Amino acid sequence: MTIERNPVPLYIERGMGSYLFDVDGRRFLDLNGNFTTLIHGHAFAPVVAALTHQLQRGSCFANPTESEIELAGLLCGRIPQVDRVRFVNTGTEAVLFAIKAARAFTGRSKIAKLEGSYHGAYDWAEVSLAATPDSWGDPTAPNSTAFYRGMPASVLNEVVVLRFNDAEGARQLLSLHGHTLSAVIVDPMPSRGGLIAPKPEFIAAVQETARKNGILVIADEVLNLRQGFRGASARYGLVPDLVTMGKIIGGGLPIGAIGGREDVMKVFDASAGPPLLPQGGTFSANPLSIVAGLAAMRHLDHAALERLETFGNIIRDGISRAISHRRAPLCVTGAASLFRVHPMAQPPNEYREAYPGPPAAALMKQLTHFFAENGIILPYGAAASISTPMTRTDAHFIVDVFAGFLDSHQDILDRMELRR
Repeated sequence: MTIERNPVPLYIERGMGSYLFDVDGRRFLDLNGNFTTLIHGHAFAPVVAALTHQLQRGSCFANPTESEIELAGLLCGRIPQVDRVRFVNTGTEAVLFAIKAARAFTGRSKIAKLEGSYHGAYDWAEVSLAATPDSWGDPTAPNSTAFYRGMPASVLNEVVVLRFNDAEGARQLLSLHGHTLSAVIVDPMPSRGGLIAPKPEFIAAVQETARKNGILVIADEVLNLRQGFRGASARYGLVPDLVTMGKIIGGGLPIGAIGGREDVMKVFDASAGPPLLPQGGTFSANPLSIVAGLAAMRHLDHAALERLETFGNIIRDGISRAISHRRAPLCVTGAASLFRVHPMAQPPNEYREAYPGPPAAALMKQLTHFFAENGIILPYGAAASISTPMTRTDAHFIVDVFAGFLDSHQDILDRMELRR
């Protein structure tokens, strides 16, 4: 079976559980999950039931609903440091308003962010998202690089770039720019940055220096909230002032949320006059996204997350054993229900180490293509995710297909000059 993904994409006819079916009738185990959104897979029955019921009652209103309060209460009850919640339509909007909230609270305009870390399509959040060896500059003071042609120079001047897991560098740069920084935004495990675990000393350096300088810490958990019942920040010891959420909290429909400390969230408060930060949107907190998200999150209990972690461990351990057995110059990173394969023998510590040269990037594209030919959708250059409908058999199938890739590409692996 030959599958051309570039320039011709797969056109999907339907999804059911952990599988996708394309218009040609082919079935694929889905490790993309609409970019990690579908933690319960496709057509999850409780979500379908909630949406069916809500559609019969109306799709959107200009007024709040009780279900909006229920989902907000669920998130506040689960996620530490989340005292209040504002709903928006996407993760991009959640980050946008979290940054604006930090500016409104501190009266400062600049932000700091991690090199290579994705936070949606907001100019300031996109700085150094796609930095390359030709542009990223000094390791002790990374350049602020433009993501697209025409990005204003003023935006670049308002973003301080940190390197993930560089504790001393973060401490120095946050201290140097502390009097102008409103916030530092941190993804606890950046997907595009390598899906690498944060070092405790890095988390401590960011947190301690931010507190000392009056800088708010924004945890971007739009993707990584799925790492545990209380999210990823709690897993890695990060204590943020604001948290951005999305993806899994919408049950497969568009959603975003900003949560955080009550005093910081008061910048949105319009009860006593104009707020410090106005925020609204035609479809923000629309009842379809809210009821779908409420159904999904209610079924994402401790047992479901423990099962996902177990299967994630089976996949990561199985891939590692296949690599070790064949002495292939590859490795796997990730946690909980997420994993990512790297074309290097040792796990990277940060974005620059994870950045693949042309031969390595070509190999990863071949890996994605091989998986598709064998009935699995594997994202390229980002996190692969598993979902609750997946089985132990599915987990072993993923490992078997990866081992098959190593066996069929052994000659290429032997010839390539990958980092060992």
